Parts: sequence; structure tokens; C-alpha cells
Amino acid sequence: MNQVKVAAWASDPIALAGLIDHLRARPEVRVLPGQQRGEAAVLVFAANRITREVKAALRAAASETPAAIVLVAGYVEPEELPELSACHVAAVLPREAIAGDKLVRSIVAAASGRETALRDLLDQAVSLQAAGDGAALSAREVDVLRLMAEGWDTAEIAGKLCYSERTVKNVIYGLTNRLKLRNRPHAVAYALRAGVI
Repeated sequence: MNQVKVAAWASDPIALAGLIDHLRARPEVRVLPGQQRGEAAVLVFAANRITREVKAALRAAASETPAAIVLVAGYVEPEELPELSACHVAAVLPREAIAGDKLVRSIVAAASGRETALRDLLDQAVSLQAAGDGAALSAREVDVLRLMAEGWDTAEIAGKLCYSERTVKNVIYGLTNRLKLRNRPHAVAYALRAGVI
């Protein structure tokens, strides 16, 4: 398997160091130094919010190289998406995606030239907005969702996590109600799309 050449950018030096360290630990990618950014197949940008500085860096990167950009952000306004799309942004991911495989999967997909429609970027931004509005999942909710995704029923989840069945039902009800999800499969799908399970 060929390694995807990537270059990283972040809005602050500490985030940049963490992003580079994380990417270097992955065998699927090879991190290039900043001065070799033009040789990268994918650029990974990380920022909490899309500020003027971030937009300027995205525009500069888009003018320097045709590489696709994977944007990891805490919050994105839907109105910013056309500009992001014009800057070769192929995916918008929540910051939590850095810890899982979703970031690397997005990098590999972007390197293979898979186009991301503006509609998909809008869906990703809406998910980020929901997370920014307090819809982040608690550790307990993530544990319950992970076991639901594995096919466990309420009694099995309660036994595994040492909760009462009523607590498990309350956790499920609370997150489906708060996130306006229709049912348990919808909750699991939401968690998968958000990259938390």
C-alpha cells in the first residue's frame, strides 16, 4: 500500500504539533515538512473556527497546489461552504475525528480523487453545528451507543456497564430526544457519522 503524502496546518502551534504527531503514527500517510507542501496529495487543516486567518491559509494553499484539503474544525457556518469548496476542501470533520480512523479514511479518500459534493459538506457542517450547540455525546452515551451498534439489547448493555435497565433506557431517550433522532438505529447512525463510535 502506498503512503499518502500529507502536509498539515493548524491555527495554533500546539494543535499543529499534536496533529503532526498523530499523522506520523499512521502507516497510511507520510507527513511532509511545511516547505514541501506542494508535493502533498492531501493537506490537513485543523482549526476550532473558520476565521479570516484560516480562510487566508486555505486560499493560499489552494493557489499553491491542487491537493485536496481535509478540514478538521470545531465549528463551520453553512454559509462558508461555497468558499471552502472553492479552496479544494474535500471533507469537513469534527475535531473528535482526529482520535479515530475517520481522519485517515478521509485523507485516503481525498487522495484517491473522490469528489465531495457541496451537499455532503453542508451535511458535515450541520453535524458540526449540532455538536457545537451542546449536542456532544457524553462518555456514558458513547458507551451505550457502541454496545447498541454491536447488537446488544437493553438488558445486556445494563449488565455490561453495571447500570440498571432504566438508566440505559434514560440514556437512550435523553440522547435521541436532545438530538432529535427518531429511534435507536438513527442514534447509532448519528454516532457513526459523527465519528464517535
